[in-house]
Amino acid sequence: MAAMTSTSGPSRPLLNRRLAEFGTTIFAEMSALAVRTGALNLGQGFPDTDGPEAVREAAVRALRDGRGNQYPPGPGVPELRTAISDHQRRFHGLSFDPDTEVLVTAGATEAIAASLLALVEPGDEVIALEPYYDSYAASIAMAGGTRVPVTLRPRDGAFRLDLDELRDAVTPRTRLLLLNTPHNPTGTVLTRAELAEIARLAVERDLLVVTDEVYEHLVYDDAEHIPLVTFPGMRDRTVTISSAGKTFSFTGWKVGWVTAPAPLTAAVRSAKQFLTYVASGPFQYAIAEALALPDSYFAELRSGMEAKRDLLVKGLGDAGFGVYRPSGTYFVTTDIRPLGTDDGFAFCRALPSRAGVVAIPNAVFYDHQGEGAPYVRFAFCKREEVLRDAVTRLGRITA
Repeated sequence: MAAMTSTSGPSRPLLNRRLAEFGTTIFAEMSALAVRTGALNLGQGFPDTDGPEAVREAAVRALRDGRGNQYPPGPGVPELRTAISDHQRRFHGLSFDPDTEVLVTAGATEAIAASLLALVEPGDEVIALEPYYDSYAASIAMAGGTRVPVTLRPRDGAFRLDLDELRDAVTPRTRLLLLNTPHNPTGTVLTRAELAEIARLAVERDLLVVTDEVYEHLVYDDAEHIPLVTFPGMRDRTVTISSAGKTFSFTGWKVGWVTAPAPLTAAVRSAKQFLTYVASGPFQYAIAEALALPDSYFAELRSGMEAKRDLLVKGLGDAGFGVYRPSGTYFVTTDIRPLGTDDGFAFCRALPSRAGVVAIPNAVFYDHQGEGAPYVRFAFCKREEVLRDAVTRLGRITA
């Protein structure tokens, strides 16, 4: 008698249930829409020009010289770890041992994932500032943690943190605070007073903190970026993350890093080694040179991006959007209710055909999607002529 074969599918869903809520990222969807429609992509946050030619040539030189073409050291090449340590001292007055307190990662996204996988166990609560970059939620889920959002809300022309709400969110199960400043997508930069209160809370409740500071060199007007680790009691409990992509406009190279005290760095390295193990070998040597660029480079980066911000902010305001002028990052959050709608998803899916521009609905960055429903994010890390074209196109919405 022939054996019976089952024609039914698997008895349970194929995707790990921890990731069931995460489908294709909104960035993939909207970037594909930009390609399909020929719209200007102000959605995904990547520059449309390469960074410094000298840095690109440094990568070419490393490739030709055979540096990094085979597996680099697990913690990162010594030249880059030293350069990261020097950068932290140069810009922030911080001292990290390049051998034991610096870890190179495949971009900041891997640094975040490795940190959470290393430090969070099932049942631990992780507080994140909402809206948050989408990989935060996925990384918390993969670690088995419970996500606890604390929502930034508009006040006095910016999205602000309610410190009382943050304090109330901490429970005996809270293991870690996951912060991002300068903040994507709102452009908020946490103030010295806010950071001091966060530090006091972390020390008082014995919390670890992972802080994503990839936009550290992109702050505008009177805002200043202050690493949380500089506050009393934070040196031994803070994992600081940054990357080369946002500062040097080589997002495809995926070179990020962690700086933290040796025990925390060792913990993150234990998780990271089973993710990519190593990555971006020749590019690590190039970024080591990039981090040593003169102060003028960083000043010009900031002033150039600030001018692009001003161009897009004015254009969005003229087109009828409610605009929250960002103090950092290269994103502008807008309110679409003055345009007669409060559905950011529908607005963004229709925008390419209406105006030939792609944006991102902020609701994807929220657990409480109703909080983010009327907000839409635009990126201004594009060439000036692209931004001017986008502003002209967006003016058609109310023309």
